[in-house]
Amino acid sequence: MAVDEAILEHVGRGEALPTLRLFAWEPACLSLGHAQPFADVDVSRLQERGWEVVRRLTGGRAILHTDEITYSVIAPTNEPAVAGTLLESYNRLAAGLLHAVRALGLPADMKTGSHPVADTSNPVCFEVPSAYEITVGGKKLIGSAQARRREGVLQHGSLPLTGDLTRITEALVFGDNDTRHEAAVRLLARATTAESVLGHTVGWNEAAEAFRTGLESELGLQFTILPLLERERQHADMLVRDKYAHPLWTERV
Repeated sequence: MAVDEAILEHVGRGEALPTLRLFAWEPACLSLGHAQPFADVDVSRLQERGWEVVRRLTGGRAILHTDEITYSVIAPTNEPAVAGTLLESYNRLAAGLLHAVRALGLPADMKTGSHPVADTSNPVCFEVPSAYEITVGGKKLIGSAQARRREGVLQHGSLPLTGDLTRITEALVFGDNDTRHEAAVRLLARATTAESVLGHTVGWNEAAEAFRTGLESELGLQFTILPLLERERQHADMLVRDKYAHPLWTERV
């Protein structure tokens, strides 16, 4: 998360190019939305499983990052791919994501409409698709969130490739085990993974290439593979120390 913010700040100053970043998580990590209360986290269960926790720059509810490909698109506000309103930029980027998952053989669609009012009683982000998110058979496949700042626009999201989506309920607070079980059943009815749809595993590299070509095709861009700039890396290290690894950020109520 610190790397995403570091890139955003350098892009906003004209010191870095608009960026598509593709990455994975090790170990598994629960990410909280910007305004989500830390009280949603069942810390003891999280620690028992060896999972980490971080707070995102973007909004929404909790996501367990594991067995997935995560993307971020970071650009200045005058970049045509992200220009205009939040929904306009969501629409453009979603077209690229839709192209990507269809290239993987997934019979996906784009959900249309406006963003629903957030359900703050539900700590799980992946349960309900929002406008322009990618679905298969009505089930959420790619969840995304966007932050719009003076420096530019950051949108990131994830495609679960495989694994048990209900694992997230083991890291969140519920009133009792019955409520936890009900949340797990509801989640499986409303979200899915690439493997569940296709019946076979999609490799991370295969998915990454599909994301790159899908976004290039729909946005009219040409990406060049480059390492993180040293100044971006140094800034990310500072953000880890002073923000993302600090309880005042991660554990705020």
